[in-house]
Amino acid sequence: MFSVQIPQISYASTAPELSDNNRYDFFSRVVPPDSYQAQAMVDIVKAMGWNYVSTLAININVHVFSLSEGGLCIAQSLKIPREPKPGEFDKIIKRLMETSNARGVIIFANEDDIKRVLEAAKRANLTGHFLFVGSDSWGAKSSPILDQEDVAEGAVTILPKRASIEGFDQYFTSRSLENNRRNIWFAEFWEDDFRCKLTRPGIKIDSEKKKCTGEERISRDTPYEQEGKVQFVIDAVYAMAHALHSMHLDLCPGAMGVCDKMDPVEGRMLLNYIRSVNFNGSAGTGVLFNENGDAPGRYDIFQYQMSNTTIPGYRVIGQWTNNLRLNVEEMQWSGGDREIPDSVCSFPCNPGERKKMVKGVPCCWHCELCDGYQYQLDEINCETCPFDMRPTPNRTSCWSTPIIKLEWHSPWAIIPVFLAILGILATSFVVITFIRFNDTPIVRASGRELSYVLLTGIFLIYLITFLMIAEPGAVVCAFRRLLLGLGMAITYSAMLTKTNRIYRIFEQGKKSVSPPKFISPTSQLAITFILMSVQLLGVFVWFAVVPPHTIIDYEEQRPPNPEMARGVLKCDMSDLSLICCLSYSIVLMVTCTVYAVKSRGVPETFNEAKPIGFTMYTTCIVWLAFVPIFFGTAQSTEKMFIQTTTLTVSMSLSASVSLGMLYIPKVYVIIFHPEQNVQKRKRSFKAVVQAATMSTRLSQKSNDKQNGETQNKIEPDRTQ
Repeated sequence: MFSVQIPQISYASTAPELSDNNRYDFFSRVVPPDSYQAQAMVDIVKAMGWNYVSTLAININVHVFSLSEGGLCIAQSLKIPREPKPGEFDKIIKRLMETSNARGVIIFANEDDIKRVLEAAKRANLTGHFLFVGSDSWGAKSSPILDQEDVAEGAVTILPKRASIEGFDQYFTSRSLENNRRNIWFAEFWEDDFRCKLTRPGIKIDSEKKKCTGEERISRDTPYEQEGKVQFVIDAVYAMAHALHSMHLDLCPGAMGVCDKMDPVEGRMLLNYIRSVNFNGSAGTGVLFNENGDAPGRYDIFQYQMSNTTIPGYRVIGQWTNNLRLNVEEMQWSGGDREIPDSVCSFPCNPGERKKMVKGVPCCWHCELCDGYQYQLDEINCETCPFDMRPTPNRTSCWSTPIIKLEWHSPWAIIPVFLAILGILATSFVVITFIRFNDTPIVRASGRELSYVLLTGIFLIYLITFLMIAEPGAVVCAFRRLLLGLGMAITYSAMLTKTNRIYRIFEQGKKSVSPPKFISPTSQLAITFILMSVQLLGVFVWFAVVPPHTIIDYEEQRPPNPEMARGVLKCDMSDLSLICCLSYSIVLMVTCTVYAVKSRGVPETFNEAKPIGFTMYTTCIVWLAFVPIFFGTAQSTEKMFIQTTTLTVSMSLSASVSLGMLYIPKVYVIIFHPEQNVQKRKRSFKAVVQAATMSTRLSQKSNDKQNGETQNKIEPDRTQ
């Protein structure tokens, strides 16, 4: 046909290969090709939410390719052998169960193979597990599911849209051997339909078959149902007739019969007329062809239903004409369930989980939770939240990290504030007492001027606790820098000046009876203020280089669990800058301790060297304990709270030691023993020096005597 360029119109051929216009350019058909059928099946599967299915087919390559092109993942592609061996279909069912999630099975097979598949599934006790989608070879036929209705329940099938032709049944059932002699195949049909044998000259009648009488009648003596392809046979004939009619009108206008231009008919020209036809066919639907000679795809979609219906059978649930119209609400499955079962490789991930795709299978994945500070960017990617944000509980987005600061009601603040309040009250009481008894001998003997300076420093040390806990701001941060080291600098500058004065007086007394320079109250204040000015100078330089400001530290409280993440509002003071701020006060403290050690031999009746010594020893112990606690908590999530509490408590303790050692005994005497607060006999500098020298010599003689006794005890041992 193709080699001699004779156009052909088929009413039944659906093979997709025939759409190849290069090889079969003279072939046309009034039935849609299987490629449309495969596309319709893909659309049905997608409409049901399936993406992971298996296929059973005789010609596996053609159908699987069409389904894969449609975007479905094929779990297994199993070929049905043309001559199956016993147990072959049981093996097929067993293989399908290897990918049990792929419950949807698309089947391209003949009626017998479909029936065998259903029987094997029933033997494997898998009734209701597999969800079949059948091609037009299954359609709405009863024979494939006979006695297997429970396994086939819910099966979705398709069938080219067709209609029963009115009048054909009356015409065909009226045909008999007498009135249909022109059809040379009718006698053979008659024998097959009525299972009898006609008498023919020279042919012996089989004894096992009855003889046809000719009185038999179609539909009366045998079951009759109009063949589904009758519509397409009629349409194919009319398509050729319309093409020839149009060709005749163009080539032979007004002529009766075939003119010279149509004798013979030129095949290529007739093909063009065939491809141009467009008329309403026997079923009322349009008959036309595309450039490949294919008819439009028109399918009815059926589902076999048993539940919630009086008569089990196939029910039309949709149509496909280049696009799908599926009535999902009319579908029902095993047991009458209205919810569409799943046939997917992997279920959707939960919010906050990304898909880790399985290589080579785009429909399969593993769900992985976006961990740490990541959130779900899209289906397959997680991304880290910005530094100042943290993921939401479901990890689908980021939200701002809460900002915290040290609150006044926090346990980390209550203890330092309590100590600071007690210290401020005690310091105020001492200052008030000293002011009230300003001219008494004890107050005057303690060095009124330096005492007030020292008490001011102690007061500022207590005061810094409130600045360290107050909400950070530019002003608060500025006062933190200023007062953090200044209070200690004032305190230890005054102590150092006192200790140095005592030391120089008694060292000078060993050499001369004249007093040393700069021991007057004015000189002492000047020295103290000079020492304090070094701290102030350093702070002002710091102000100039880095103006005080606040920062939000998101790194300090950023634990593995993002729900616990917090941004810490704080002043821009690093641990290093804080130590540098206190370093000068530490130098003054150490220097004062050195002088206190050197002055430890001076009699108590002449100076405050020993109380100052005890104060410095205790203070050093407090700050030695502070260092490991402060730096040892650098990695803690509560770093700010621990360090602030440690610093403020250490400063309050050092201030309390100074206050308790130096002034509480004096206040006690002033208030409770006023009889001791009297003027003693004045001594000249010479008398003081002589007394101190005598005390030193007595101390040395005592030491020599002890050494001599020890030698006397040891010497007898030597003689022995």
